Amino acid sequence: MKRAFYIFSNCELKRKANSLQIISEDKKKYLPIETVDNLYIFSEMTFNTKLLNFLAQKNVIVHLFNYYGFYSGSFYPREHLISGNVLMKQVAHYLNKRKRLELAKETILSASHNIRKNLIYYKNRKCPIEEQLEQIDELRKQLEFVTDVQMLMGIEGKIREYYYQAFAKIIPEAFDFEKRVKRPPDNMVNALISFGNSLLYTTCLSEIYKTQLNPTISYLHSCGDRRFSLCLDLSEIFKPIIVDRLIFTLLNKKQLSKKDFESSLNFCYLNDKGKKTLLRGYDEKLNQTIKHPRLNIQSSYRRLIRLECYKIIKHLLGEQKYEGFKAWW
Repeated sequence: MKRAFYIFSNCELKRKANSLQIISEDKKKYLPIETVDNLYIFSEMTFNTKLLNFLAQKNVIVHLFNYYGFYSGSFYPREHLISGNVLMKQVAHYLNKRKRLELAKETILSASHNIRKNLIYYKNRKCPIEEQLEQIDELRKQLEFVTDVQMLMGIEGKIREYYYQAFAKIIPEAFDFEKRVKRPPDNMVNALISFGNSLLYTTCLSEIYKTQLNPTISYLHSCGDRRFSLCLDLSEIFKPIIVDRLIFTLLNKKQLSKKDFESSLNFCYLNDKGKKTLLRGYDEKLNQTIKHPRLNIQSSYRRLIRLECYKIIKHLLGEQKYEGFKAWW
């Protein structure tokens, strides 16, 4: 079974026969290439073009993060599942205002539904978040009357504003949190959200790569330079049920503490111990399985992201209307 591997130690990465050889501090470790799905690099690493060619042949994506845990970029091998038909349909749906809005609106309907599920869960556990839940319900009603993507993004922004207000009532008081600050994150909770969202972005990129979709063509977010905007669309749907639920669990069960963070000037970031704790939980979350109600099979959270890609493809080809993933539990 293939899986993601996370590398924290400064090392040299080489090809050795049909394996990856990790050389660090006079120690050698071998990873059979057939077991590697993705590589996540959080350290100084040296490698050569021979290795990159090997990774490209095996369709292994490498995600790079800097010292502070901020996502830097990905080594993305040449696409191997190419479909001119899907690409043309993907572009056509972006250029058509009505078709783009249809997909973008379904993305926000699904994302806000999953946000609401999180809030209901904690409301039932006596968290005083009734006001935020009511405000989000009112905003969700407005989605029916949205006429363009810009208006849709405005409503989505307000939904997340109320959602983040509820965070302070869900997590322990020791983790002070008032509002979402991204660049750079200014406190421990913002650091967790930013790091978790970056991980989900790379996971979405890896799953899109295994389908015929082009990751640069999206519908909620505008297509732009230097980013895989379709990953941002997919992330909106899965952030509440993967990243946010993981953060709530780690903080409420005291698996993370102030000792897992560092501050520098006006921003906050996870130290290596904190990153490893979150990554361990994230990996476990992605591999956790639930019974899919329609397919009647056990599906991992990672697999759910891929299934979302297939649903988008079916919509583009006119085979089945797209309905975004909505948590039922």
